[in-house]
Amino acid sequence: MVRLIDAPARIPVPGGKVIDEYVGRVATRSDAVSVARMQAPPGWDEPAQTPEFDEITLVLAGSVVVEHDGGSTTVAAGQALYTPAGERVRYTAGPDGAEYFAVCLPAFAPDLARREG
Repeated sequence: MVRLIDAPARIPVPGGKVIDEYVGRVATRSDAVSVARMQAPPGWDEPAQTPEFDEITLVLAGSVVVEHDGGSTTVAAGQALYTPAGERVRYTAGPDGAEYFAVCLPAFAPDLARREG
């Protein structure tokens, strides 16, 4: 059934990052996919993880630095990065912070992220 999502679910996280989930386990009880808008302050980072989901990171403003086994990739506004499941990654907001969308298949769940530490 078609369903209008008139507002995202705000998911609290430490470090000043804001997550607004439009589709996913919290907002729509969907485990197939999650779509969330992220806003991270300059220098924000999170522990390395080896998620059990594919992730597409689409940067709208600022930049996101993604450390991975092949090195480090800076994703600027207007660019996207595809990370397949099983790839060890660590995300950091660039010097101007970052506004981006994260699309996860299957939907993001803390236990599927497999964060270190």
